[in-house]
Amino acid sequence: MSEEVETPEGVDDQALADQWAEALEEQGASDEYQAQAASFDELQPDGCGGDIKLDAILDVPVTIAMEIGRTRINIRNLLQLNQGSVVELDRLAGEPMDVLVNGTLIAQGEVVVVNEKFGIRLTDIVSPADRVRNLKN
Repeated sequence: MSEEVETPEGVDDQALADQWAEALEEQGASDEYQAQAASFDELQPDGCGGDIKLDAILDVPVTIAMEIGRTRINIRNLLQLNQGSVVELDRLAGEPMDVLVNGTLIAQGEVVVVNEKFGIRLTDIVSPADRVRNLKN
């Protein structure tokens, strides 16, 4: 079952698609992004000795989350929160957001807004070898 996204009145679907395509093209033009891109097909974990075939898992759904920061508070303070309360996080303004897949850090990025919708532009990608190492831990 596919979900349909409503487009605000007066906004052409093609114009919206063009805005996203432009944002993605801008991201793809970055030399740093291109230098960091790597293929999972080339991964060969230590001690494996053979090629990894990822075709079997490419359609497995994963949860992706963008995290702007964390904090720890006691339950007393949690229960006192109400509309307008401010919760201080462990990050400074302007620091990159973490991109987590199933709780594992895979990248960092910055918030972007395209046609009143939030997105994230990836600025630093954890290398595929490091991602595999982190999964083992």
